Amino acid sequence: MPTAIVTGAGGFIGSHLVKYLKNKGYYVIGIDLKKTRYSQTRADKFFLADLRNDRQATKYIVAADELYMLAADMGGVGYINTMRAEIIHNNASINLNSIRAAHHSGIDKVFFASTACVYPEFKQETSDTIALKEDDALPAQPDTPYGWEKLFTEQVLRSYALDHGLKVRIARLHNIYGPESTFQGGREKAPAALCRKVALASDGESIEIWGDGQQTRSYCHIDDCCQGIFKIMQSNYDQPLNLGSSELISVNDLVDLIAEVAGKKVVKKHNLNKPQGVRGRNSDNTRLKESLGWSPTTTLKQGITPTYYWIANQVR
Repeated sequence: MPTAIVTGAGGFIGSHLVKYLKNKGYYVIGIDLKKTRYSQTRADKFFLADLRNDRQATKYIVAADELYMLAADMGGVGYINTMRAEIIHNNASINLNSIRAAHHSGIDKVFFASTACVYPEFKQETSDTIALKEDDALPAQPDTPYGWEKLFTEQVLRSYALDHGLKVRIARLHNIYGPESTFQGGREKAPAALCRKVALASDGESIEIWGDGQQTRSYCHIDDCCQGIFKIMQSNYDQPLNLGSSELISVNDLVDLIAEVAGKKVVKKHNLNKPQGVRGRNSDNTRLKESLGWSPTTTLKQGITPTYYWIANQVR
């Protein structure tokens, strides 16, 4: 039975990945600052630990076949645009400690969850954006410190691969969503936030939309995300790969889709004073398909339907 350590196992993606790996026959050790009802029941062992602390990272990241680095201080556009210093400090500490602990304990196969936020702001200035290719990351100009830190950690991992022979796999995740995601409190991302707003609104009531609603994104369902992470980890491809849907949609159209699923009509009230992030962002999956013979298949309507009903049940 192979052994995997998943950092960030108390989070949305991490807890789903623990479940996925268990179904693949892994013995899974989860590590996180927090424990949820999902992470608590899914991992074979679960350790509460602060990976910003080098001693704790060294204590808990020990002998295993694989390490999945998902631990991060992150959230939606509002959070990452207001907590810049804290985010970059926390994430740099988590990742530097984790990779060094993995190397010292003899783990030679490491996956890192990077982000589409590494891509330059100047390539994301229009709503009808051209899908981002992996090579577009350089020359660098991420729009947030969160993206800069992720790009820095990619280089740290490449250095460990070159100097110590570490087998590194990197996915740049594009807006992962699905049931069990954070949907309130300030760290939620757009699909979950909009599902919550629609669920709480009466038929015909208005809901607040950040920005003019013309900004565009692609959203990747959690099931595709976990499958993609595993496929990337088991592949021989050692360069960063996009992991996201190529189905581009505006925020306004996403609201309409959620309202359709809910069987409601809502009025959009745009707030131009709120953070909007880049104007347009989409995933080019050409390299993913060429490398793995696979790409995400869940349509946004297929994925947003169970997501909406899960969140609606929570807010009730």
